[in-house]
Amino acid sequence: MLYPKLNRSRDLIDLSGVWNFKLDNGCGFDEEWQNAPLKDSQTIAVPASFNDQREDPAYRTHCGWVWYQRTLTIPAFLAGQRIVLRFSAVTHFAKVYLNGKLLCEHRGGFLPFEADITDKVECGKEVLLTIAADNRVDRSTLPVGNEGGTAFFGSDNPGIPSVELVKSRRAPQNLPNFDFFNYAGINRPVKIYTTPAAYIEDITLAPNIQGKNGMVSYSVQTVGEGNVHLSIHDAEGKEVAAADGTSGSITISNAHLWQPGSPYLYTAEVTFGQDCYSQTFGVRTVAVKGTQFLINGKPFYFKGFGKHEDSPFHGRGMDICLDVKDTSLIHWLGANSFRTSHYPYAEEMYDLCDREGIVIIDEVPAVGLGMGSGTDVYQAMNIGDYHGQVIRDMIARDKNHPSVVMWSIANEPDTENFPQSAYDYFRPLYELAHKCDPQNRPVTLVCCQNNYTKDIVTRTMDVVCLNRYYGWYNLSGDLDAACDALNIEMDFWEKQGKPVMFTEYGADAVAGIHQTVPEMFSEEFQMEYYRRLNAELDKRKFFVGEQVWNFADFATVQGCMRVDGNKKGLFTRDRRPKLAAHYFRRRWHQIPDFGYKD
Repeated sequence: MLYPKLNRSRDLIDLSGVWNFKLDNGCGFDEEWQNAPLKDSQTIAVPASFNDQREDPAYRTHCGWVWYQRTLTIPAFLAGQRIVLRFSAVTHFAKVYLNGKLLCEHRGGFLPFEADITDKVECGKEVLLTIAADNRVDRSTLPVGNEGGTAFFGSDNPGIPSVELVKSRRAPQNLPNFDFFNYAGINRPVKIYTTPAAYIEDITLAPNIQGKNGMVSYSVQTVGEGNVHLSIHDAEGKEVAAADGTSGSITISNAHLWQPGSPYLYTAEVTFGQDCYSQTFGVRTVAVKGTQFLINGKPFYFKGFGKHEDSPFHGRGMDICLDVKDTSLIHWLGANSFRTSHYPYAEEMYDLCDREGIVIIDEVPAVGLGMGSGTDVYQAMNIGDYHGQVIRDMIARDKNHPSVVMWSIANEPDTENFPQSAYDYFRPLYELAHKCDPQNRPVTLVCCQNNYTKDIVTRTMDVVCLNRYYGWYNLSGDLDAACDALNIEMDFWEKQGKPVMFTEYGADAVAGIHQTVPEMFSEEFQMEYYRRLNAELDKRKFFVGEQVWNFADFATVQGCMRVDGNKKGLFTRDRRPKLAAHYFRRRWHQIPDFGYKD
């Protein structure tokens, strides 16, 4: 799916702004709220999560449907064009109505969807646009929610009669099986774009390197009659190659390579009849060889973190100013990468990372599968087809980004208690990701702290990605014991003959707590935790990356395990550095992106 752009053949209307909004009281569909202006509505900003925009606990804790509404008018001068309504993301299920009639539905809260409204609107005439969005999570959604239990870090004590009785009769609640707040609503932009009647539907670019040249296999999907012409332009706008036809291969002589810290972007300009579209891309390769992760044939070392789309007021709402600030902080730290934990991010962030030379591990929202359930969820959940569709959609959206170097098909699923069922579930998804990607990037699955000797899934991934909390959630506060346990496990992974990296490790630090003798929750302990563990990891040649948890503090569901959210950030939620940020800045600026352990 192409990102909507304004150019000489396409118009673009951004519907961001203040919309009308109403929490559903259970009567919205019965009373057909989509048919008329919402009664007793309140104002809400789009794009942004609705949860923190008002000082009302009903907004924060709402479980179920909400309604968004506004009027819009397609300018009369656009008559004769194809008109498309596009949503970048609505969390987690959406129903879209025009003048009360159902236009489309979409399942999943982190990827775009669109509908052709050419025959549904009359240019120059006002229409009523209504979106109903459902924020509920359960065992049929990604990410996964608990049903009738407690949240992942909840505080209920099972077995107490009064507690069990009250749980059975309390109001419905979202009980996430994941450790981040369930921000929801229209989190990303809503846009209308136009194309000619015959149009470019999609563009696929798969670069390779042959000597000093770049070889780019391309494919252009079109609708209607016309001829395709493709022209490649360098960063200065000079044409360096050209070809005709819907598919083929094109050579860029003496190509400039895209690589971390030194990005170079080419632009593929495609014309088809009256339509045109420009797609940026980078000439670079990604591969795994033995225990090395190679970018452009050179051994790359990941320095970075897991992140979240999370900020005050916006919640998970797209905030391009915050994205620019975060990429600036990534450079300040000397980092080179992050994982989109635990869902695909807004497209604007990928474009920014393409330009900034920051590497991305792209992850689907399959977080919490089976963890803590005690049952074989892979036999019971019947979610595999949907999981596969999300993988297809993510790769279709992000395939052309040079910043994306690896796909993650899940975070912390249960791969220990029912190892064969887990393998039978994930192996087809692993193969699907490879099949869908025209660049055939490495595929991984991020493993939770577990009995790794029983886990037969993680070791079959192209890269072994581990979330480990020795010294925090286990062996708490004892860093000598934590290093001992870490080395025992690293001995195991060394025998597997694959590249291994940490995609999470860390310790909570409440900003402002300082101690001369470092203990848990102090900034000094967080820094010492990383210093001690990194000293052991540096001894391991097969270890190819350190991504700490987390870039910045973030909001979670309330519970006795969290104090105003998760405090494992190197930065506070408002991006103030803790001591550990300064430690990593010194460390990462001394570690090269390539050849660190040669």
